[in-house]
Amino acid sequence: MNINHNFETITEGKVYKSGVIPPDEIESYVKKYHIKSIVDLRMPGTNDLALNPEKIGEIQAEKNAVAKIKGVNYFSNPSEQVPNDKNIEVFAEIMDNTANYPVLIHCYHGTGRAEMYSALYRIEYEGFTNEAARQGVRTLVKFSSFDDGTPKGEYLKAYKSRTELAIGKQ
Repeated sequence: MNINHNFETITEGKVYKSGVIPPDEIESYVKKYHIKSIVDLRMPGTNDLALNPEKIGEIQAEKNAVAKIKGVNYFSNPSEQVPNDKNIEVFAEIMDNTANYPVLIHCYHGTGRAEMYSALYRIEYEGFTNEAARQGVRTLVKFSSFDDGTPKGEYLKAYKSRTELAIGKQ
């Protein structure tokens, strides 16, 4: 039993990540970590039930629980394990707004999509290299879904930050 829901500090006082937190427990995390925004990456209806077992009713229960907590934003950004350009755009809009911090990024398990977006946060907002961000998503990158040759590992290695893309356009 995972009591902390894979909750982890990415950057103290700014960004946290987790798996699903039951609706009756969300408020305690929000208060303890002063969370102002929750970014939910769950994507029901995919054919990959092992990685995406979420159900629409669970997502609605979370939205309802968050709506009862004064001053907390709930953002839905349904994402596959490897984000598409629209996911990145939505994520950047949320993270660019300093009023949204501290932010909790979560998916179902807290070990795939939440890890991916935490790495992207570190690249975009903290100047991490792609490799440092990729290495930072797991204690052991080897034999994980972020390893060399895996879709997530290769995506992070090839990811171009907005700064890199802007320089490339000049």
